[in-house]
Amino acid sequence: MTALVIASLACAAWVYVILMRGGFWRAAERDDIAESAPFPNAAWPHVVAVVPARDEAEVIATSVTSLMRQDYPGVFEVIVVDDHSTDGTATLARAAATRPDLGAPARPLSVLSAPRLPEGWTGKLWAMNCGAGFVDAMPEPPDFVLFTDADISYSVDALTTLVTRARRNGLVLTSLMAKLHCESFAERALIPAFIFFFRMLYPFAWVNRPENSTAAAAGGCMLVLRRALRDAGGVAIVRGELIDDCALGRLMKAQGPIWLGLTNRARSLRVLGSFAEVRPMISRSAYAQLQYSPWLLIGTVLAIAVTCLSPPLLVLSTTGAPQWLAAAAWGLMAFALQPTLRFYGVSRWWGPMMPAIAGMYLAFTLDSAFRHWRGQGGVWKGRVHRRAPDGQ
Repeated sequence: MTALVIASLACAAWVYVILMRGGFWRAAERDDIAESAPFPNAAWPHVVAVVPARDEAEVIATSVTSLMRQDYPGVFEVIVVDDHSTDGTATLARAAATRPDLGAPARPLSVLSAPRLPEGWTGKLWAMNCGAGFVDAMPEPPDFVLFTDADISYSVDALTTLVTRARRNGLVLTSLMAKLHCESFAERALIPAFIFFFRMLYPFAWVNRPENSTAAAAGGCMLVLRRALRDAGGVAIVRGELIDDCALGRLMKAQGPIWLGLTNRARSLRVLGSFAEVRPMISRSAYAQLQYSPWLLIGTVLAIAVTCLSPPLLVLSTTGAPQWLAAAAWGLMAFALQPTLRFYGVSRWWGPMMPAIAGMYLAFTLDSAFRHWRGQGGVWKGRVHRRAPDGQ
């Protein structure tokens, strides 16, 4: 009887996920289905890119070069905010902007040094705030700010497409989920599932509907209407948030419509060659996603155990209705992952491996909680995230 109940719950959960979560699994919200024609009767707006960078020597030159090469017809400038790097990031950024093969006219580049990190701020948000403050103080402040990570490389038409979508639809935030590197065995196993689970938590179709309260963004690429960000109180409002992109998404959706989609125009340069290298990306913020709640952690453990781990076990250990229902749940989860696997060019046979993949994500989530309890939560670039006290 217990097996039948568990199998029924697992099957019902995956039916709900497929039918009732905004069709997130179809991976339909993509910028290759964008309005590519320029918006009529309007000058192209002024845009400034703000690139927070801390010890990014391996990727900063490629990232800056891709920004310098944008075919954007309007005024476009780039600001790199060096966040106390020790590997020559600032020097490499300046050198990338003066490469002779970039052609003319060159995009203006400024490299700022972030002041000392204040208490209550995460490093990335402090660097973004420094860049935003510099932008606001410009004699002619831009219409849009492109917050982009230092490990993102853009196709030449990425900014033009972003601005076109933002202007046509009156968006205050237009965000692209950069396509992550997916070549190593560990990346093929875990990266498509990472994107899948993110979209399950924040269905893009819901994010993109002004009437729906769901809000999110992808921190690697966020085109923000500067006036709307200023009216919302600026980056300082979310200064202590570990999941900073979704916090900024919530802040901006209160100001107007936002849009989030998958893309091939922005790609991550970060290579994660092993499971040990993938783990920090997940465990850094997994417990924060659960609001640092032991009860939500327990609920997550039970939910993953029932919906993802139990189906293959029941298929192998039961017969009759429990076995058939468990097989259906296993098949549904494998089916739901297929569009994401196709988007990443990964074998469809990773779909049936979803139970094992979910088990690894569960392990990373528990690791995230344990690290938080030991005072080592949110470690990134040598910094430990200190959770702000409640009410601050």
